[in-house]
Amino acid sequence: MIKSDYPSVLLIYTGGTIGMIENPETGALEAFNFNQLQENVPELKRFNCRISVYQFSSPIDSSDMEPALWSKLVKIIQYNYDSFDGFVILHGTDTMAYTASALSFMLENLAKPVILTGSQLPIGVLRTDGKENLITSIEIAAARHPDGTAVVPEVCIFFENHLLRGNRTTKINAENFNAFRSYNYPALATAGIHIKYEYDRIRKVDPKLPLHAHYVFDTNVIILTLFPGIQENIIRNVLETPGLKAVVLKTYGSGNAPQKPWFIQLLKDATSRGIVIINISQCQTGMVEMARYETGLHLLDAGVISGYDATVESVLTKLMFLLGHKLTTREVRNEMTRCLAGEFTRPEL
Repeated sequence: MIKSDYPSVLLIYTGGTIGMIENPETGALEAFNFNQLQENVPELKRFNCRISVYQFSSPIDSSDMEPALWSKLVKIIQYNYDSFDGFVILHGTDTMAYTASALSFMLENLAKPVILTGSQLPIGVLRTDGKENLITSIEIAAARHPDGTAVVPEVCIFFENHLLRGNRTTKINAENFNAFRSYNYPALATAGIHIKYEYDRIRKVDPKLPLHAHYVFDTNVIILTLFPGIQENIIRNVLETPGLKAVVLKTYGSGNAPQKPWFIQLLKDATSRGIVIINISQCQTGMVEMARYETGLHLLDAGVISGYDATVESVLTKLMFLLGHKLTTREVRNEMTRCLAGEFTRPEL
């Protein structure tokens, strides 16, 4: 297929606040037909870019996003991969970081931008942040180097003037426009008068490698958050959940946990049964270092694996992704310590 000189972007509308308009009679927010997008965002006509739209038949509230819908997004991208230079996914904000993390693992050898964005206010509202987020996301998705390769060949979230690596991002604000933050990895680009790309932070890829799309997930995972006074029977019941295969253990500080013998024994019993336990910190910033304090060393002895400085969204979706491939417990443990898509920073040895 011969492309024009103009870049092309596929806009995929899944649902979310950005696609809402106010019913003038009832005042209620309703989803509008995104095929008439240019009527709502006339600025798109000024782009030197071919924009096509794919709309989910029924808009999905982001609270209802799940692996089957992640797979649908990947299928859309894979089917249209050779026809477009980039992709923009309009998505509700509540689970956007989970979707971005999942797609970063599902789209192996991705060499084109996949930018997720949305808004805190509907696009039809006067003070909406949706127009700016949408317009800039399209510009980033269409950006190419002089040799034709993508400027940002990875899954990202663009929100409130910042382009963030998708699997490093978490939602931190339900009220303000700066809804997302990447605490442990700096922004890939900042949009001001111009878009300033931080090229040294963007993943380097081989554009000659073919896209390898994945569709399998196993959701037999759980998040267990520690707190002072947590009871033995609660942890026991969680770890003995039928079918459980992996646990995201949210610990204190740099990866510390209670030293109670019953707690360590429960963890040892679980790992001996083949349950993969990943240690991430309840702190937003910083890294798990289990060898730093005695409390962390006990976790290492129990077979718990460090999640380094990864987000809970990326650890959870990565576990689902790996388990879905029917890997052995040992293989899952090994892959969780290997950075697949820039999702964590390995400490210097």
